[in-house]
Amino acid sequence: MRNISGYPGAEAIASTLPAFSVSFAILLLIFIFARIPYNRTILFLGFAFSVFWFFVMSAAALRRRILRIGLVPQGDYAAILNLPNVSITLLHAPDTSIDELDAVAVDLRIDLSDEWDRRLADFALARMPVYHTKHLVESLTGRVELEHLSENSFGSLAPRHDYMMLKAVLDWVLALIVGVLTSPVMIIVAVIIRINSRGPALFRQQRMGYEGRPFTIYKFRTMHIVNDESDERCAAMTKDSDCRITSVGRFLRTSRLDELPQIANVLKGEMSWIGPRPEAMVLSRWYEKQIPFYRYRHVVRPGIAGWAQVCQGHVSEVDDVRSKLHYDFYYIKQYSPWIDLLIVLQTIRVILTGHGAR
Repeated sequence: MRNISGYPGAEAIASTLPAFSVSFAILLLIFIFARIPYNRTILFLGFAFSVFWFFVMSAAALRRRILRIGLVPQGDYAAILNLPNVSITLLHAPDTSIDELDAVAVDLRIDLSDEWDRRLADFALARMPVYHTKHLVESLTGRVELEHLSENSFGSLAPRHDYMMLKAVLDWVLALIVGVLTSPVMIIVAVIIRINSRGPALFRQQRMGYEGRPFTIYKFRTMHIVNDESDERCAAMTKDSDCRITSVGRFLRTSRLDELPQIANVLKGEMSWIGPRPEAMVLSRWYEKQIPFYRYRHVVRPGIAGWAQVCQGHVSEVDDVRSKLHYDFYYIKQYSPWIDLLIVLQTIRVILTGHGAR
């Protein structure tokens, strides 16, 4: 874990799966070549439990840990000054002591003096981590600043196509299995909705999807049908303690059971299990006028669960949506199986606590 996680925060936690996979794979090879008897079920459960436990413990430890960062106060460094759980020590001169610091942060995009270049090289030789301030802030917050479009880890604006194709296949197979297993639950929920309030059990709405193509999303209806909405944009937003939400709908939203019909959207290839949440067409067009680069979030398939939802919850105001885009762009930049697994585990926490529901 220490060797493959170069940054603290979300990127460090995302290294859990590859680290444990390699470790258990080595253990398995030792069992096989040394002809040591082993139980495959216990080995698999040990792997799954170890990964889950480490995810939970690492996330809890990160919330309590105070990072001591030495900051070179040159270039763009304002964002790092406001980070929670970070103690900043300004390094005004190259010979400033770095004793008891965990790392050094510096804006590597600017031209530093020869003295600072030599000092940073000495830090690296002494195995003192030296981080680019922008990348460090992204890792600690799980957000990408919207100052301009940001390339991913492979130097491209487009996410990895090979993983996108593999993910689409896995999404479809998982949706087929979950759809069959949960069909009795969905039938029961649909009947309860029809009994509880007037109107259809399913809610259909046009949303902006992959590559900017509109599609119809399916959800269980959680609101009373209101026909006198004067503002289409406001009608598409769900507000805090929205009076339109039914008694059954409140439970469905908190438990996320209202999302189950979106399995049909995954089977149709319109959505993924994990990705940025799709917005209503009227909201999407409005956000595009208000926020630069908003359309970039459509470069991956929208998802039932997303990084912004587990980190921030449901939002509707422009400033909140701008903040949500920080998280969406971070997900696109880090597009990989590791962040998807992290979102799955965070989603379990959200379902158990009801965090972010409206």
